[in-house]
Amino acid sequence: MDTYYITASIELNEWKKRMRKRPSIINKASKGVQNKINSMLPDKYHEILTSAIKNMVRVVLSGSEYTTRKPDMLMPFEGREKLVKEKISFYKKTAMIEGAGTGAGGVLMGFADFPLLLSIKIKFLYDVASIYGFDVRDYKERLYILKIFQLAFSSQTAANRIFYEMENWEELSRTLPSSLELFDWRGFQQEYRDYIDIAKLLQMVPGIGALIGAYTNSKLLDKLGITAMNSYRMRIL
Repeated sequence: MDTYYITASIELNEWKKRMRKRPSIINKASKGVQNKINSMLPDKYHEILTSAIKNMVRVVLSGSEYTTRKPDMLMPFEGREKLVKEKISFYKKTAMIEGAGTGAGGVLMGFADFPLLLSIKIKFLYDVASIYGFDVRDYKERLYILKIFQLAFSSQTAANRIFYEMENWEELSRTLPSSLELFDWRGFQQEYRDYIDIAKLLQMVPGIGALIGAYTNSKLLDKLGITAMNSYRMRIL
């Protein structure tokens, strides 16, 4: 077994420990604070974000928009991870530019940030799946992509449940329903909204919106990149 493989396995085990960690008192309390913030936000905000997430889920499940090249089954594991890290860097820069641009535009452009950033994140996950050798034309692989997204942007309580499903994916995938309409997009979008609401609200503040937008988008892509790498390591290693 080569050194890189061992290092990746150690990183994977450390990540698994974090995913299994039970929610702290602070985690639980923050949920109540987030609900209070949600009640203070304008209805238009909720309508735009809910619609964007709902449409994104439908696009992912249909697989009609996010096309990618066929996976290379012969590439060595270390080579795959090198490509994935390059993708993380590329998409981070793309997300930062998008966040700075929409953040500088104030409230109206801030609304446009949600669907744009969602599109960047999902295209990134499609690319990563392909690099690791998984065929995104398979509907079950598209569901796994959504699980990665959920795991990255959910509360610790929800993350514990999602991680358990992903850890037992091979068994779970054999029992998945044939109807895509059964996907819980409502729970999906609420967890995502709760995760990013505060940061995205600050992005709409004049004067600091561009800086907040670039920084926030960069951190979100970092989190998604780490989650994606370890989610696929969990199936390969």
